[in-house]
Amino acid sequence: MQKLIVIKIGGQAIHQLQPTFFTQLQHWLDQDYQLLIVHGGGPMITQLTDELALPVKKVNGLRVTDAATLNLTKLALLGDAQPALLSQLSQHGLPVLGLNAADNQLLTGKLVDYQQLGYVGRITAVDDNQLSQLLAHHIGVLAPLALTENGQWLNVNADMAATVLAQQLHAEKLVLLTDVPGIMHHGNLMTSLSPHQAQRLIQTAVITAGMQPKVRAAIAAIQTGVKQAVITNAIDRPGTAIIQEVAV
Repeated sequence: MQKLIVIKIGGQAIHQLQPTFFTQLQHWLDQDYQLLIVHGGGPMITQLTDELALPVKKVNGLRVTDAATLNLTKLALLGDAQPALLSQLSQHGLPVLGLNAADNQLLTGKLVDYQQLGYVGRITAVDDNQLSQLLAHHIGVLAPLALTENGQWLNVNADMAATVLAQQLHAEKLVLLTDVPGIMHHGNLMTSLSPHQAQRLIQTAVITAGMQPKVRAAIAAIQTGVKQAVITNAIDRPGTAIIQEVAV
């Protein structure tokens, strides 16, 4: 795989992207990076479930996904969130390609815990050869859905999906977009943290519940070979970088 940057963007952020987002993507392309964007669609899914009066239940931050919710999730991600993001990228002259698990079994997954979560899955295999060919000429825009070996669709947490893809594709960098500049401590932005330092801040509640899933995702990426994982609210700003431990 050529040098790669994986970017995770939430559904809410899709409609709040600033011009610098598109400028930075073009800058990376000019530097010969391959780019893969993993997008969420939480607000779109919630809107559909509200309109149809379907119950919403979450366990440890994961949306319990029965058959009806799974169908709405696919509709929200592939029929709303992804087209909206592709449209914006295209309008800024960027070469883009919408991707999902059904593209020749691009992402294979397994159920996490059907009794507790329903059709929530985790990615177990990535077709890196196919992705490498697709990303050679396009920015990939990928929905966090997977297929089991038997063809069952699975709903995958977008942060987890981006992390696994960064690991499997040996990305140089994982960027987790959020709604804050990074990890704050006493009102100051912490520009870099080792996994050990980050774990200590979680244990002492400096890093609170809302940020913890992203920090844990960043740590997992770093510990499995990704050189740098960044938590930020804008890809052109440094944010907080989770970096490899320095050997002494």
